[in-house]
Amino acid sequence: MHRITLSILIVVLSTVLATGCSNKKKDDRDMKSPASELMKRGDRSLKAGNWTSAITAYETLEARFPFADETKQAQLNLIYAYYSGGQAEAAIEATEQFERENPTHPRMDYALYMRGLALFKGEKNMTHRYLGVDVSRRPQVDAEESFQAFSLLLRRFPDSKYAPDARQRMVFLRNRLAEHQNHIIEYYYNRGAYAAAVNRASLSLERYNGAPELERTLILMVKSYQRLGMQDLAGDAKSVLVANFPNAKMSEVKDPWYKVW
Repeated sequence: MHRITLSILIVVLSTVLATGCSNKKKDDRDMKSPASELMKRGDRSLKAGNWTSAITAYETLEARFPFADETKQAQLNLIYAYYSGGQAEAAIEATEQFERENPTHPRMDYALYMRGLALFKGEKNMTHRYLGVDVSRRPQVDAEESFQAFSLLLRRFPDSKYAPDARQRMVFLRNRLAEHQNHIIEYYYNRGAYAAAVNRASLSLERYNGAPELERTLILMVKSYQRLGMQDLAGDAKSVLVANFPNAKMSEVKDPWYKVW
């Protein structure tokens, strides 16, 4: 029994030592390799989906050869490696650094697209669906920043090959953000802060024009104006509601049960 345990221990120690030596040799090789070799190594790893190795190669290249011809492309590839490797925060930081250092780079559209993509959060995952979590009620900081990144991409590079996908994602984000704003508007409305509800609704209408959720926004605006006794403004808001959402029903937004006046 002792001999078996000792044998296992020897095998484990040998593996650890071999791995350590291998890593040391790899580190030494990276520190001696020229920029072109590091680039090739990173590209091979990237193509194979070995994100960790790709990141190591590109980071080493960037640190050792900040002014080499390969470095700018390595920085762009590094953004993708971070994103694909599940390191969204690192990807975002890398895009921001690239934008600061290369404001006129011909591939700035890619950097903006990847920043928007790294910040983008899709529909509810399985856990959210199982627990019935309404993600639109949560703070939408990343969604807002993703929307702004895609918006900047479309303004600066309307003909970019990334523009069509950015537009589609903006449609999703626009409605998510408008839905989140409706939760805030309802919060104000249900507590009798009708002026605050109107102000927030106006802001939402301005920012998220075209979002389906604006039907609910307009209904809340009409009801808030009515509560404030501003019937003319309520009528104007209702006209806009009917013009854009002919099938809208004011009853879809109910007053809270404790409102009896």
